[in-house]
Amino acid sequence: MEVTEGKQPCVGTPGQVMLERMFTGKNFPTRLSGAWSRTRTGQVLSLFCVAPLLLLAAGGCRDVAKSHASSQKSDVLAQVDDTVITVSEFQERINSQTPYVRARYNSPEHKKEFLDNLVKFEIFASEARKKGYDRDPEVVRSMKQVMIQKLLKQEFDKVRIEDITESEIQQYFDTHQDKFNKPAEVRVSMILVPNEAAAKKVLEDARVKGIENAGFRELVAQYSTDLETKERGGDLRFFDHKSRELPKEIVDSAFRMVNIGDVSEPVKTQKGVALLKLTGQRKALVRALDDVKQQIRSTLFNEKRQAMMGTYEQKLRKEAKVEVHEDRLSRVLVDPSPPGSEKGALSPAQGTFHPPFQNAPQASPAMPGGSAPAPAANSARP
Repeated sequence: MEVTEGKQPCVGTPGQVMLERMFTGKNFPTRLSGAWSRTRTGQVLSLFCVAPLLLLAAGGCRDVAKSHASSQKSDVLAQVDDTVITVSEFQERINSQTPYVRARYNSPEHKKEFLDNLVKFEIFASEARKKGYDRDPEVVRSMKQVMIQKLLKQEFDKVRIEDITESEIQQYFDTHQDKFNKPAEVRVSMILVPNEAAAKKVLEDARVKGIENAGFRELVAQYSTDLETKERGGDLRFFDHKSRELPKEIVDSAFRMVNIGDVSEPVKTQKGVALLKLTGQRKALVRALDDVKQQIRSTLFNEKRQAMMGTYEQKLRKEAKVEVHEDRLSRVLVDPSPPGSEKGALSPAQGTFHPPFQNAPQASPAMPGGSAPAPAANSARP
């Protein structure tokens, strides 16, 4: 490719800088493919073989003004308008890939392929600038998102999960026992009848007994006067001995039963006489500190980062000139149409060359680098 000299560098407007970032991809996923971006007029640009192109362009090339002056002519591999691709930058691009990808580009032929795709990428970026996409509101918003994420990464990556102390973990464990330990639970089905005579009649029916619950559900439909539980076959779902959602006499009777399929004696309640059948049991869940230490560490790490971000935001809010006119929110008219109902509406699929956060505004961008994964507090129990 011919290298030209003497060109003036492109003007570094915010939108152009954003396009440079988008098309060089330093802050966007490298595994992208398919159709990309849509203009506000609904035009869709289609790229072929975009996957390798975007993989190459995960990092950027520099403008002539920044790199050409410091690079010898022999260091320039290619130039597209005001953007040059140097030997060192090209080498950095290849070596920033995974070992698997790097191994592919050892041969001269594959290096040429890599360079050609990167040149294609810069050609598209240059054309997009010429057509003014660098000033498109969506592009500018995307640039702000990238800047915010880089700012937060710089400010909060200093907090490390390893810095959570053992004493902090122990204190959290001691004060949140209900998150890690669960009492035994039972599940019963109920038939509610008006009096003991009716209850005795139900107990005489053979369908009331047995592990299988089909016959009991038939009796619920035939005799029960509790409409809410009747619709679900009398099921009261799982509850523990401290449950306040059910009458105490129901809870106590349920926990006196031992085996699945057991049927209780008639239980007097304010609404009538209940017959209970034990349909499920869960043993108490008791976990030691070592069982949940990593879970607690992740929780404390996320809480600490969120607290720091809140403090940082309040500091910046005080330093900035902020005016909010909430009384004018009533002027905002929200289109009630369901998503995708607009005529000719086009929305790029996730994974295409379109920043994933561009489809929806974010008042608080995601924490840089993501949050440490926290295992679920309520793990499944037998």
